[in-house]
Amino acid sequence: MNYDNVEILFAEDSPDDAILTIRALTKSGFTNKLLHVKDGAEALDFMYCKGIYSERNPKSRPKLLLLDLKMPKVSGMQVLEKVKSDPDFKSIPAVILTSSQEDPDIAKCYELGANSYIVKPVDSDKFFHAIKEMGMYWMILSQPST
Repeated sequence: MNYDNVEILFAEDSPDDAILTIRALTKSGFTNKLLHVKDGAEALDFMYCKGIYSERNPKSRPKLLLLDLKMPKVSGMQVLEKVKSDPDFKSIPAVILTSSQEDPDIAKCYELGANSYIVKPVDSDKFFHAIKEMGMYWMILSQPST
């Protein structure tokens, strides 16, 4: 994959949730430039061109970050905090896609700069619909900051 063309960086440690999300995005036509990483540490490596992403062009940025909250090594909240506190990245929309419905998690994510907080529906049809709508909004309707 050409890492300089990634439009959606998707950080999710659950293989089942990753498959469902990628399948929903595929059906909506949003996966040709999607990179799935398995934890927050890998997401930060991608964003900051470290590790296996060290050859990536640092000026090439994703259009959207999809972050699970509860991941090993570095949590989605930690990724959110780091990215949104960086002037180079803070305008990139960050969507939290998680199973947590905890009010403190929701409040903290918005405080850190999340653009949206989506609780993963348990029902697969509702999950597909939610992902499709999220993709349509953030990749087509929303106008990026310049």
